Amino acid sequence: MSLPDEQIMRHALELAARGVGLVSPSPLVGCVVTDAAGAVAGEGFYLWDAVEHAEAIALSQAGERARGGTAYVSLEPHSHQSRTPPCTEALIRAGIRRVVAPIEDPNPQVAGQGFVALREAGLEVVTGVLAREAGQLNEAYIHHQRANRPFVHLKLACSLDGKIATRTGDSQWITGAAARARGQELRHAYDAILVGAGTARSDNPSLTDRTGRARRRPLARIVLDERLETPPASQLARTAREFPTLIFTANTDAADFTAQGVELLRGGRDLVAVLDELGRRGYNSLLIEGGAGVAGAFLDAGLINKVSFFIAPLIIGGTDAPAAIGGAGPERLTEACRLSDVTIAQHGPDVEITGYPA
Repeated sequence: MSLPDEQIMRHALELAARGVGLVSPSPLVGCVVTDAAGAVAGEGFYLWDAVEHAEAIALSQAGERARGGTAYVSLEPHSHQSRTPPCTEALIRAGIRRVVAPIEDPNPQVAGQGFVALREAGLEVVTGVLAREAGQLNEAYIHHQRANRPFVHLKLACSLDGKIATRTGDSQWITGAAARARGQELRHAYDAILVGAGTARSDNPSLTDRTGRARRRPLARIVLDERLETPPASQLARTAREFPTLIFTANTDAADFTAQGVELLRGGRDLVAVLDELGRRGYNSLLIEGGAGVAGAFLDAGLINKVSFFIAPLIIGGTDAPAAIGGAGPERLTEACRLSDVTIAQHGPDVEITGYPA
């Protein structure tokens, strides 16, 4: 039975998503190969450590059934020699007649050249099928390729009245177990996590991925701490040899940190410079979890690419209770950060609202 392009492409995207946490800094890629009659003959998804690309795995499963068939790939196949031979050549050799791929790979070594190679070999190339979904799946990779900086996702938990703690600083826990588990899923999908000095000092967080799922490289912990107020006995410092820990600070000569494996880097006030440094280190994605000052600074600077608020059915009140976002903020309501492509999900009693700054 022949299946419509959109249905098979959706499965290719689902296959690609199985590589979350296991492919960075490469993209998530899934592939489904159908035979000449339109029946599924092979499928695969990319994992960094497995090296073999999704197309090669799917073609291997399909064997001779690939001849005259269609390959559905979640991202443009590459036509250059990388860690693996060109996927375009594998598709051509296998006798694939048609390739469906939703979006171009922005990597300068690919960037449309894969589609050109396939068309020059006489294959039909169809683009645009589920392009929006494919772009969101690889939004961090795409952003890093274009900007050489990580994709920045601001994640905050707050009460109905926008508070992140009581006036005494009590903040654990505003949201329930289901919302916190969802927050761990976000950590698993990201390369690095960032907090400010206040959060590092007052909450003493570990900032680890506690999903229990395999990941290719440990979640890097980033702290913006100009005056180096993070305690040397903090969980972050004590576990720095196990999980990469970078503190951006004016004081880079603190032996009690470096002896524990903490990497001290100059700066922290220049957020663009921080992102540039993380981009150079190959971090595709950055999750910001607090506090209000850091969130406000990134928002004021226009450096947030995605926002997720977890809102609890809880009213904290109090003039002195800290709000979720600090910083200068806009002068006029028309200048406020509005979100587009908003999605809403419920986790137990809590609500997640996610969107992209317009």
